[in-house]
Amino acid sequence: MKMHLNLATRELDASVEFYRTLLQIEPAKHYGDYALFIGDDPGLELALDLDADAPTVTGAHYGIVVDTPDDVEAAIKRLEGAKYPVDIEREETCCYAVQTKVWATDPDGRRWEVYTVLEDVEDRNDASACCADESAAVELATAR
Repeated sequence: MKMHLNLATRELDASVEFYRTLLQIEPAKHYGDYALFIGDDPGLELALDLDADAPTVTGAHYGIVVDTPDDVEAAIKRLEGAKYPVDIEREETCCYAVQTKVWATDPDGRRWEVYTVLEDVEDRNDASACCADESAAVELATAR
């Protein structure tokens, strides 16, 4: 089973570069107005459609669950190596779990987290962490 997402993007080539880095795969298709990533880890088909009028995305985030903190560290290295601004949270409580994660923002303002759960806990959040502030997403997207 795979999940399929279709996302509109104002900048197709910039989005392809972002998702190539995030997902560690090459697009199976890449045209002037469309790109498709097909991956088994994670099980995802991600379609990107060029839409010059696509709005900046706020109020939602997306995530990729990985097995270990080392996997998160590898994602940090990839994203920073490609010069994407990142937010890093290590051993922070979010959504009733202690997690280590890295956040990055695609060219259209979509926040993505790569994270691992270290343990389940009874508290929902650390006051200063969890599901990174959406205003930071817009700032990171416009900083590029």
